[in-house]
Amino acid sequence: MEDLAGPARTPRPGEAAQMVREQYTTITEGTHIERPENQAVYKIGIYGWRKRCLYLFVLLLLIVLLVNFALTIWILRVMWFSPVGMGHLHVTADGLHLEGESEFLFPLYVKEIRSRVDSSLLLQSTQNVTMNARNTEGEVTGRLKVGPQMVEVQSQQFQIHSKDGKPLFTVDEEKVMVGTDKLRVTGPEGALFEHSVETPLVRPDPPQDLRLESPTRSLSMDAPKGIHIQAPAGKIEALTQMDIVLQSSDGTVVLDAETVCLPELALGSQGPAGSSQGLYEVCVCPDGKLYLSVAGMGTTCHEHSHLCL
Repeated sequence: MEDLAGPARTPRPGEAAQMVREQYTTITEGTHIERPENQAVYKIGIYGWRKRCLYLFVLLLLIVLLVNFALTIWILRVMWFSPVGMGHLHVTADGLHLEGESEFLFPLYVKEIRSRVDSSLLLQSTQNVTMNARNTEGEVTGRLKVGPQMVEVQSQQFQIHSKDGKPLFTVDEEKVMVGTDKLRVTGPEGALFEHSVETPLVRPDPPQDLRLESPTRSLSMDAPKGIHIQAPAGKIEALTQMDIVLQSSDGTVVLDAETVCLPELALGSQGPAGSSQGLYEVCVCPDGKLYLSVAGMGTTCHEHSHLCL
């Protein structure tokens, strides 16, 4: 019996898809499927006024950034910032180097201040300039204050030295020492000392007089080897309201001059006219008082001895 079936054939991919589509159409024939005509579309991102606000905010940030950058450049330019410092202020290995004039509004704490070799150091203030030295505990041990009316120094000892290191002026709680060869006082009223002064020589300028005066107290001059008073081109005057005492414990008081004048001595009664011929003798009382008596053929002191009483 002859087989009527022919050999099996494998369909190609396009034919298989056509068969599945025809089968799906055949099976679903008569069914009605509704499909929406207008489907909702969802967009991702920022749109509308929000987008415009965002762009405006970014633009403002960019403007602020540019302004800040410009101000920073301007400040660096005005303040003269550089890799070595700022303006006239330079940072070196030894400290800070400052050129020109500077103004400090608050206290300045430094270890050393010095000027250039070819210029001087000037400290200036509208009120006062105060320099303090402190110890490790922060206490003030020395102070120099320069004010509009006075210069005040607060320290245990104040010294002024020469360039060779010789002390010229030293002040402490006990004494004041002047180390120069000459101390000159040029004031019209001279110098006023409330206590004693120790010096080997006191003399004025050549055209002026030397005057030692104690208006309300006594004046005493003491020296271990002697006191020498000399006026080569003038005279010496000693004026007092009370007594002038010349005393020598181991020696004598010598009045060495061509003329010794005592114009205020007490004078005894006059004798007969022409008897004395203007001559007088000096009489001495037991207590050392001197008086004059009219000269005669002999001594006449006993006749006027009542002046000693």
